[in-house]
Amino acid sequence: ARGMLAKVLAIGGGALYATGMLVEAVADGQKSAFRRVPENKEKFITHGLWAWSRHPNYAGEIILWWGAFLTAASALPLPASVAASACPFFIHFLLTRVSGVPLLEASAKKRWGDDAEYKAYKKRTPCLWPTLASVLGGVRP
Repeated sequence: ARGMLAKVLAIGGGALYATGMLVEAVADGQKSAFRRVPENKEKFITHGLWAWSRHPNYAGEIILWWGAFLTAASALPLPASVAASACPFFIHFLLTRVSGVPLLEASAKKRWGDDAEYKAYKKRTPCLWPTLASVLGGVRP
């Protein structure tokens, strides 16, 4: 039973890791391309993955760390796996409560807080985790 569970954890963890890496890389690439356009200097990005989440790069990073944990857990004894689970929890906490998201949200509020377009973007776009509505473009039932 442990052999099958280890395989499932390793494959699932690897898939999560790859998905997280892809999401983070695509989000960072989209933002870099957006920033290279001089007309976008004072604007905020709202297309691509950024239409689904205000911080898709951090969502990708959190997914990546959960994948790394699951992959490692597939080879570790249970007590070590439990201890290793602190890592993705810590990364999630750090990015959503300490650095990352809080700092960027405060900076965005300072920069665009009075901008009607930004207010609309913030209202329709989840902070971190995409919702069905954000993925479908805000389609309401």
